[in-house]
Amino acid sequence: MKHYEVNFIVDPVLSGDEINATAQTYWDMLSSNEATITDKGEMGLRQLAYPIKKRTTGVYYCTEFAVPNGAFIAKLELALRRDERVIRFLCVKLDKYGVKFNDDKRNGLIGKKKDKVKKEIKAEVRAEKKAPAPQKAAAAPAAVAAPTAVAEEEE
Repeated sequence: MKHYEVNFIVDPVLSGDEINATAQTYWDMLSSNEATITDKGEMGLRQLAYPIKKRTTGVYYCTEFAVPNGAFIAKLELALRRDERVIRFLCVKLDKYGVKFNDDKRNGLIGKKKDKVKKEIKAEVRAEKKAPAPQKAAAAPAAVAAPTAVAEEEE
């Protein structure tokens, strides 16, 4: 099985039902062509990086699927290219690392640990700010006193 991920942006001018119908069209096309849909997600309305067809926003969809052979991908890309409701699309073949990353992300293994680590680091920084180290406080006056003593000797 070959694993792929297709991302496409639907024109936001369409009604909500038409936008969902557009995505459902491609999900049905995948199902009817022996593709196993692993994950399908709507990322929602987002700002585009630059205007496309005089649009500044779009409804993003991301679908991960597996097919027995890659011959179907050309048909899928042709359908996406011809559809006026789709502003842009990107179809990517995933290697074993991409598949594992997506699985881990769906299972919450990626992203949540980072948040925990960030919280722990922030707690440590707060604790350091509340209780300053006595060594730093004692060393600072000694360093300040030495230059003044030198200055007094020179006069």
